[in-house]
Amino acid sequence: MAQHFESVEEYIASFPAEEQEMLQEIRRRCHAAIPGSGEMISYGIPTITLGDKCVVYFAGWAHHISVYPVPDNDESLGEELAPYRAAKGTLKFPLRKPVPFELIGKVAAALAGVGRSGAP
Repeated sequence: MAQHFESVEEYIASFPAEEQEMLQEIRRRCHAAIPGSGEMISYGIPTITLGDKCVVYFAGWAHHISVYPVPDNDESLGEELAPYRAAKGTLKFPLRKPVPFELIGKVAAALAGVGRSGAP
């Protein structure tokens, strides 16, 4: 049976220490990329929000961390994301390899429609 988490903090705390650090860094990068963002648990996983809109989801798994969905409106970003695409709307980052946190921040900004100036 799947666990039910009340907060993003509780979700992250359920993982081993090394994975907690990765999930916390993804959380920080998403918030930094989306000024004024909030967070919640949606579909049982951490979700970064902007206003009442769910923008980006992330989740820890046994062998990888996933980020959802995949932005499809930026061709150059699409090229950077290609090695991590696992499905149409999923990015997979193996735990045994360095996680490209800066790229995840770019994904969050693209999904939120945040331009280079930092403003939506």
